[in-house]
Amino acid sequence: MTLELKLLAWSTALALFQMLIALLAAIAQVGFLPLVGNRENLPTIEGWAGRAQRAHRNMLESLTIFGALVLVAQVAGKSNAVTALGAQLFFWGRLAYAPVYVIGIPWLRTGLWGVSFVGLLQILSQLL
Repeated sequence: MTLELKLLAWSTALALFQMLIALLAAIAQVGFLPLVGNRENLPTIEGWAGRAQRAHRNMLESLTIFGALVLVAQVAGKSNAVTALGAQLFFWGRLAYAPVYVIGIPWLRTGLWGVSFVGLLQILSQLL
């Protein structure tokens, strides 16, 4: 398995972990019963729980793009040192991004998002 595919698997595991953290945070804030219902009139999830939820959603948005790029690079035989570096930038940027977002450090969060975005662009550059 290539490094890019390994990092895609690890990024998926990170998204699952973020989902669990966001769920546990929401349960802690609004309780279990409101979350198992239809979630109508659910109170706004705020603070670190809200940030965990937003970080998870942002990961899902980015993961779809990362997954598509990695898979296209693999199928097209375009996997190389640049795509491997791009995958590393994406994964490590996202790994650092998640706790920084939950803690609430805005400028650092944006910078780490930028690192992961540059990783996506690197992989894309090998496909165009």
